[in-house]
Amino acid sequence: MLENEEAVETLYGYYYNTLSTLSFRTLLDVGCGSGAYLEALQSHFPSVRVKGIDLSPQMVSRTKQRGIEAEAVDLCDEKEHYDVITAVFDMVNYLSKDALERFFSCISDHLNAGGYFLFDLNTAYGFENVAVGAYVVEDKKRFLAIDSDYASGVYEAHFTLFEEEGSCYRKMQEKITQHYHTLEDILSSTSLGFVFSEEIYLYGMDEADKMLILLQKAH
Repeated sequence: MLENEEAVETLYGYYYNTLSTLSFRTLLDVGCGSGAYLEALQSHFPSVRVKGIDLSPQMVSRTKQRGIEAEAVDLCDEKEHYDVITAVFDMVNYLSKDALERFFSCISDHLNAGGYFLFDLNTAYGFENVAVGAYVVEDKKRFLAIDSDYASGVYEAHFTLFEEEGSCYRKMQEKITQHYHTLEDILSSTSLGFVFSEEIYLYGMDEADKMLILLQKAH
């Protein structure tokens, strides 16, 4: 219900452009969600073996329905190694600063020598000027209200969903939390080498709302 198709395609384009400059045969996507990114990726790189992992069995099931290899497993428990690992659409922002070091250690453990980790981060401008606010999304059977705020480097979004069930509606509530990380925060949390970063403008704002970052494991 929340996907902005134009923004999604724009972000994927940044990934395709960067990946096209790399030589790789295997790719793992962490937090693969419904698998839309991996499905599109396969059309751009048909000879590459791709796999997605996600902590949600429901998301993994949706990824598999697209014909994509996927598994509900924590990154640190993954068994294989890859030439490239990706984490798309601010997945790393869901990690607190205390969790970054373990996460990047597991990234490094599952990269082949010389392998790459490609991911994006929300900028402070993105949190403050794009993500924050109150709005609603609805379709024929669902009504979703979102109320979000950003303070002291922490973004919180409260979701209230009403979903039709027969002649009644079922109400569900949930909260997500994201954390602002600077490039310096990232580099101080990992032994991976910095390759480049690129500003991303998804929503036509005056400043970048995301940053694309490429890191590499030593040969």
